[in-house]
Amino acid sequence: MQKLIKTGVATAISLLLINPSFAAQVPAGVELAQKQEVVRGNGDEVPTLDPSMSSDTASSRVISDMFEGLVTEDQQGNIIPALATKWEVSDDGKTYTFHLRDANWSDGSPIKASDFVFAFKRVVNPITGAPYSWYLEMAGIKNAKDITKGSKNIDTLGVKALDDHTFQIELERSVPYFTKMLAHESTFAVPEAAVKKFGQAWTKPGNIVTSSAYILSDWVINEKVELVRNKAYWNDKDTVINKVTYLPISDVNAEYNRFRTGEMDITSVVPLELYQTIKKERPDQLLTMPSLGTYYYLFNLDKKPFDDPRVRKALAYSIDRDVIAERILGQGQIPAYTNTPPAVAGFKVPDLDWAKMSQKDRIAKAKQLLEEAGYNKSNPLKFELEYNTSEAHKKLAIVMGSMWKKNLGADVTIANQEWKTFIQALADKNFSVARYAWMGDYNEASTFLSYFDSAGMNYGGWHDADYDKAMADASQAQDEAKRLSYYQHAEQIFANDMPAIPVYFYTRSVLKNEALGGFSATNASDRRYTRDMYMMKK
Repeated sequence: MQKLIKTGVATAISLLLINPSFAAQVPAGVELAQKQEVVRGNGDEVPTLDPSMSSDTASSRVISDMFEGLVTEDQQGNIIPALATKWEVSDDGKTYTFHLRDANWSDGSPIKASDFVFAFKRVVNPITGAPYSWYLEMAGIKNAKDITKGSKNIDTLGVKALDDHTFQIELERSVPYFTKMLAHESTFAVPEAAVKKFGQAWTKPGNIVTSSAYILSDWVINEKVELVRNKAYWNDKDTVINKVTYLPISDVNAEYNRFRTGEMDITSVVPLELYQTIKKERPDQLLTMPSLGTYYYLFNLDKKPFDDPRVRKALAYSIDRDVIAERILGQGQIPAYTNTPPAVAGFKVPDLDWAKMSQKDRIAKAKQLLEEAGYNKSNPLKFELEYNTSEAHKKLAIVMGSMWKKNLGADVTIANQEWKTFIQALADKNFSVARYAWMGDYNEASTFLSYFDSAGMNYGGWHDADYDKAMADASQAQDEAKRLSYYQHAEQIFANDMPAIPVYFYTRSVLKNEALGGFSATNASDRRYTRDMYMMKK
């Protein structure tokens, strides 16, 4: 929700005028527990605590407790001010001027506009190797593309500090959803002094300097990440939780057992095979929420035979998504035939021919396509399907392999890797077919579709000029209906070439301590900040 004020050559936006809900909002009459600590399950070990180097959900959760950007999200997913109190947008939509609040880093030094300049340049600098350098290009920031390619100097990036409290961003084109993109950690300020002093070790306990409600106190690999209250935080007075501990437990049953014994207040997931039992036995602790997420299987298009769209389509057509969503998962997941989930604001799922076919007809078409590609009983398709270590991913991989064997005669071997190794293998294109998922960085269709743009992260290596054009046209369309038509066209191009297999759209199910308040069950975004939470007296 925004209040817009016309001021001649620019639109001034000041969200503070509407008194947004920020940090813990304890209802009247609620009695708080004496001990304000929370333990959160985080699924995987955190690969990084550096906002500029983050590219996964496990890292993002912890980083978002320690760092803030210009804007953030409230508990309903609305964009609200964070380190910026207000901003102006030029009439052509290409220049954003942000006014920073008086706020300090956790070491007491002031957070300056120059810290944002440093962070943005660090992300696009090819030497840094930031995995989200493409994100600033997709955001339309001036010269980001040329800088990441090495053809322009980082000092030409369209960011500048007008003074200590004024940060300006210049875009190459108007991007209607630009402020939504700024809730992602790749756009957060990082402390220039600490980064330059400690180098890659700047995120270690004792070295790290943070800007949000918490600071790192302990990090034991594969055991815990522990954060404590940052007393220098500008909104510390409205923070309630004093300590948050993240546990990297990839075994969902082990995580569930730790919740049952009272060692954990929020799980990262719920065991698939126990969902219905938990729903009956713990209805007041089980939360099933909408989610901005799509579960895929990625193809490596640099490896044969996955450079052939007939093979890719055959594998995509031959799996029964209804069986997967209803029988295997059973937590309200939606069968996926597109990239973009229906939960995305303003998005209408396009009518795709293959999605409207019966499963019987899809399998028949899949067999035909695979035969045309040269695979049959005497020459079966053989490949390895890789996934990161998780019982849920393993279970689904087994089901997928079984469906491909039954419907296409394919010989599929499944293999697992720990998360860090798995992500590196994807980045190095050292895979054939791999489990993947994309969680929306902001609530707009482009966060899903831009992944497969030639400039996107795009681990599979797919490139299509028409797709790129549809996405470029969408980013410049000011009319929402026109922008939607470009998105739907991009989805059609994707379906025609099938560079990855959309399997299902996520819901998010977790178990939550009934005494924990401030954990939103309605926000489709995965951003649920500890600063919003509080423990009630039992």
